[in-house]
Amino acid sequence: MASVNKVILIGNLGKDPEVRHLEGGVAVARFPMATSESFKDRSGQKQERTEWHNIVVWRGLAEVAEKYLKKGNSVYIEGRLRTNNYQDKEGIQRYSTEIVADNMTMLGGRNDNGSSGGGNYQESSSSSASSSGASYSGGATATSGGASAFQNDEPDDLPF
Repeated sequence: MASVNKVILIGNLGKDPEVRHLEGGVAVARFPMATSESFKDRSGQKQERTEWHNIVVWRGLAEVAEKYLKKGNSVYIEGRLRTNNYQDKEGIQRYSTEIVADNMTMLGGRNDNGSSGGGNYQESSSSSASSSGASYSGGATATSGGASAFQNDEPDDLPF
């Protein structure tokens, strides 16, 4: 029987990505991401519930995360759930669940340094992909002078 392991999240980074470079130069970045939902309780009071997710990105996505993502940034993540088990110092079996992202889109408007805040990054497993292992589509492209080659001062027409 076929199965699906797919996670889609839109939320905000809880802290800057922590990036490590493994043997062979492979980059891995980890960061917490918060998603929130609002609802009214039985008494009609508005409540908000926040869930925290551990996000892991590899190779080219990790390099993009290291360069562009900061605490508080809004980001769209697609990936899969992975649960790890380990024994703690007392020998007790522990579990941790993380989302291994294979697609990441930075959301939001312009940031403080004037560059565009959008961009879609995707982990690629094909041999025709770039050497960094990630492909990019959308967003602005930078010229050699550091300025944006595409400048749009119009507000986004997104419904959220």
